[in-house]
Order: sequence, then C-alpha cells, then structure tokens
Amino acid sequence: MTLRLRLLLMIGVSMILLWSGVALWMLHGLDKEMHRTLDQRLAMSAQMVAGLMSQNPAAWDGRSGTAGASTLSMPAVAKGLACQVSLRGEVIARTPGAVPEAMANAVLGFSEREIKGEHWRSYTLETNSLRVTTADRLTERDTLLRNVMLAAAAPFVVALIGSLVVLWFGVGSGLLPLERLRQALASRRPEALTPIPSAPMSRDLLPLVNTLNHLLARMSETFNRERRFTSDAAHELRTPLTAIKTHLQVARITHGKETEEAMDYAEEGVARLQHTLSQLLTLSQVEGAFSWDDGRLAEAHAVARLAMRDAAPDAPERIVLDSDSDSDGDGNGGELALPQALAVTALRNLLDNALRHSPAENSVRLVVRCAPETVSFSVFDCGPGLSDDELVLATQRFWRRGSGRGSGLGLSIVAAITQRFGGSLELLQRPQGGLEAKLTLPSIQCKPTQHNYRRFL
Repeated sequence: MTLRLRLLLMIGVSMILLWSGVALWMLHGLDKEMHRTLDQRLAMSAQMVAGLMSQNPAAWDGRSGTAGASTLSMPAVAKGLACQVSLRGEVIARTPGAVPEAMANAVLGFSEREIKGEHWRSYTLETNSLRVTTADRLTERDTLLRNVMLAAAAPFVVALIGSLVVLWFGVGSGLLPLERLRQALASRRPEALTPIPSAPMSRDLLPLVNTLNHLLARMSETFNRERRFTSDAAHELRTPLTAIKTHLQVARITHGKETEEAMDYAEEGVARLQHTLSQLLTLSQVEGAFSWDDGRLAEAHAVARLAMRDAAPDAPERIVLDSDSDSDGDGNGGELALPQALAVTALRNLLDNALRHSPAENSVRLVVRCAPETVSFSVFDCGPGLSDDELVLATQRFWRRGSGRGSGLGLSIVAAITQRFGGSLELLQRPQGGLEAKLTLPSIQCKPTQHNYRRFL
C-alpha cells in the first residue's frame, strides 16, 4: 500500500466517522424538532377549528335546525390528517377518513392510538360542550422524516466523494517534495556520498534531509577509514610476507647453519605476521558491530594481573604493580563497565609498548587507582619517550618510530577501545625521562581498600 493511499484511507475514514457522528446528531435533533412542530400543528388546528365553531354557535347548538350535519370538509387526498368535531357526544362535523367511534374515545391532550390498523397521533381539545380532535398518521411522519434524511444524505455523499477526490490530489501534491527527494536519491551513484542539497526542499523535509546528510557523512568517514585501513594493512602485511618468502628461498638453496638461520628468520616473520593479523582482527571487532558481551564483568585487579601475565610471561619481575584494589582478585575491587577481554587487551598493549622501549635492566611500573566513576591504569616506562609531534602520531594506525618493531596497531587498539566505551588514553612525557601512558576506563562501582601495596610478578 502506497503512502498516498494510506493517508487517503486514514483521513477518509476519519472524515466519514466524524461526519457520520455529526449527521446522526443532527438527524436526532431534526426528528425531535419535527415531531414537536407537527404536534404544534395538531394543537393549532384543533384550536383554530374550535375558535371558528365558537364564532357561529347557531351552526352547532341545534337552533338552526341543521344539527348533526357535516359542515367541516377536507379534500379527499388529505388522507394523512383527520379532524372531528362533536357536541355533547354527537359528531357534528368530521373529515373524510375519521372514525367517529375511535376518535370519540380520545383522551384530552396528546395521545397515540391505533385506528383501523394504522397508528395515529391525536390532539383533543374540549371547550364547554364542544370537543375537537385532530390527528395525523405516524407513517406520514416517518415518510416525511425519511424524505428529509434522503434529501440531506445526498449532498452529504456527494460532498464526501468530492472531498476524497480533492484529498487524493491534495495528498499527491503534498507528497511531491518527498517524491523529488526519492528521485534525487534514486539517481545518485552508489559511490556518491556528498550531502543532499537542502535549498529546494520543503521545510517539513529539512529534518529528514539533515539526518540523511549526517548518515552520508558518517558513511563517507567510515568508507574512507576502511580504505585507509585496507591500504595500510596491505602494505604492512606485504613486508612480512616478502621476508618469509625470501628466507624460505634462502633456506631452499643453502645448507647447514645458514638454512637454520633462514628458517629462524622465516619463523620470526610468521610470528610477526600472526601478531599483525591478530591486532587487525581485534581492531576490526572493536570498531565494528561485533558483540563483546561474554557475561563477565572486568574487575580492576583481575585485569591488571591478566595483562601483566600476557605482557611478560618469561620475565614477570620486570613489571611492578601499585594498586589500591583488593589483592585477592575476588571481584571486590573496581568493576569496569566493559568486557574483561577488551580491558585486558588495552592494558596489555600499553605494557607491551613500555617493555619494548625500556632497557632490560629497568622495570615498568603499573599503578591502578579507583575513583567513584572510573578506574585508571598508569604505565610508567624508562624509555626514550616521545616528542610532542610523535605524541600526536602515536595513536595512528601502523605508525612506528623509525623502523621500530611491532605492528604499529597497539595504541590504535587502545584508543579505539576507549572511544567505544567512553574512556580516555593520555600519553605524557615524564620529566625524569620515559613515558607515562594513562588509561582511564568507566567503572560500575569502586570499593578501594585502606592499604596500598606493591607486588612483583
């Protein structure tokens, strides 16, 4: 069903129901007013006949010698109205169709009775010894009301049909701006993500046009980001693949120690390639519509312990932990408002960077602090640090200082996680040397204990 037809049906049905209710209300009032008017006619007719008879008493008091003669007559075609005049119980005048026996028993005032199988409404007036009764058929009243209803219904139906026709063209005219917008969208090329011009659009469509433009802008940004991501990923993956291929070729044409070294280098390239692919998959999942709801809440101490274990499995003593969360890891510390896997990934990437750039004889310090609404993880290293320009570029994808090792995606993943869950990442140059990476994540609740401790892993 088209929008035009749907609007027409909705408005048409509403008009029919509304007009029908008004018509029924008017007809009810018309029926009451018609019966009141016809009753007044009966009463006025009886009073008029009584008045005329009282002006010539000789015509009905017996002195004229013509008592009992019918002096009141009506055309024979006037079958719907009857009148009878009686004096002291004797009918002295009546209209054709009036039944003396039935009308003689009429009560004073208005009454309804059946005469010869027909329902009549009568009015009886008695003055002195003169009794005047007027009556009309109820079928005549019903016929009159039906004719009035038909006369009123015909213009109503014509007006309704005309209104629906006018409404059909009016709705079509009102939907023309929407149709032009549809045509404008249908004529656009699939790759065209430029904003839709809002100048010729109707004012009512401006919110829709603005929403579409915002959507197109977001889609354009997403496509550009994915193009850059794909280009950078292809470039980054080409390097380890080329290295692996080269070392395998060397291993094929050499023997002994050279073959073993080539295989070691090839294995190192495979590990680097595997790490890059893993980082790319994590970044794609974080930025996409992937659901990370695994039913487990991230607890601050558990996140720190798991990240430290993954970052330094062979040298746990290089990481020093300073935390105000419970040390038993039972979930009584700050509970983070994000999945545990993502929190561990973000903190592990910071620890990896710190360990990579710190001398082997120096340790990396991890400080965990709970606030009413956040939990912060601060990683302090003893490396060369970053310049102001490098601090700006550090979170960009595939950026590395010089020809440094790594995929260049660690800090990008941390930034993507914080952006998705409302956290923050700060990189600060330490005055005494090294870098401080402060990761702040939203928490559900924080219950800090009254003691601080240092722990080596």
